[in-house]
Amino acid sequence: MDLAAALFIFAGSVLALTAALGIVRFPDTLTRMHAAAKPQALGLVLSCVGAAIRLRHSIDLGMLVLIALFALLTSPVLAHLIGRLAYRELLEDQAALQARQKL
Repeated sequence: MDLAAALFIFAGSVLALTAALGIVRFPDTLTRMHAAAKPQALGLVLSCVGAAIRLRHSIDLGMLVLIALFALLTSPVLAHLIGRLAYRELLEDQAALQARQKL
């Protein structure tokens, strides 16, 4: 069971690392928002699963479930709000957005 917990925590850490690298490497707000929202939420859930496997019958399992649910519920909303703000405040290259919409 400890190996499974370590694998889940490692996988969650790798996803969090890819989210951080995506934020640094991607050129504009919309792609950065995508890189920050999706792998970060899944990485946190995988880390919580690994911690739950390691804790097994602890009272803290309920708190881990609440943390995972909160992350899954708020991450898409936050990404949507950031994208909408960037679009409204014209922080994005409007010509690139028009070209994307024609596809």
